[in-house]
Amino acid sequence: MSSAPGRPVALSPSRADDFMTCPLRYRLRVIDKLPETPSVEALRGTVVHAVLERLFDLPAPRRSPEEAVALLRPEWERVLAKRPELAELFADAEGAAPDAPRLAEWLGTAEALLGKYFSLEDPTRLQPAEREMYVETQLDGGPKLRGFIDRVDVAPTGEIRVVDYKTGRAPSERFVSGALFQMKFYALVLWRLRGVVPRRLQLVYLGGDGQVVTYDPDEGDLRGVEVKLRALWEAIQRAVRTGEWPPKKSKLCGWCDFQKFCPEFGGTPPEYPLPPELPFEEATESGSGATG
Repeated sequence: MSSAPGRPVALSPSRADDFMTCPLRYRLRVIDKLPETPSVEALRGTVVHAVLERLFDLPAPRRSPEEAVALLRPEWERVLAKRPELAELFADAEGAAPDAPRLAEWLGTAEALLGKYFSLEDPTRLQPAEREMYVETQLDGGPKLRGFIDRVDVAPTGEIRVVDYKTGRAPSERFVSGALFQMKFYALVLWRLRGVVPRRLQLVYLGGDGQVVTYDPDEGDLRGVEVKLRALWEAIQRAVRTGEWPPKKSKLCGWCDFQKFCPEFGGTPPEYPLPPELPFEEATESGSGATG
């Protein structure tokens, strides 16, 4: 069941990416709050992330591939307890869920991703300062920025490394800048909160052959991201006021759950739920229930 429509009150990396990819997709997710069909890929990512978070609860010598695999089913069951409807993703031909062989196969793919992690990092040598860290800051005269960082490492010298796990394949060099935008977003928030520019941004890709992508930002990088986010927020405010959220067709459309509402695919968006031309400044967070 979707929640009531509401106005955007903040930006997260994923919602910023939504608007840049397709303004209509952003609207249907953030303002209309239309439900989306869960996927086994997204669910696998959720469970693998949870295992990697829990792994660091163990003493360093016990952070082994075997211990990670042992955490896999309990984390799946934890997710299922919160959202029992996800069992339907593994229904058999007669609709009975979950189908044991299908579930076992899916867990096996998650196990392979965890195995890849151990080929890329040695968790026995790491002691994260933060895991699944919620961060939030308000830009002066601009949007509120917020999100969850998978891991933050702090060196004895105080240098900060921001780490994000990805369960897909590493992008080609042509598209790596888009992937790094999320990390620069987090680096900007941490800089505003702590007054220190993170020394390194690190993306750990567990899909395919596995790859670690790193980038060392500076203040100029992060000021550029701030300028971009301010412009993006202004564009979102303008769309809120006018009710104009044009679709943008791309290769990513094949993964979109909203094609039936998209004019590019012969669909019609639902009636815009907010009154057009209302000054954005009149919007408040109270009762909006909106996500960034």
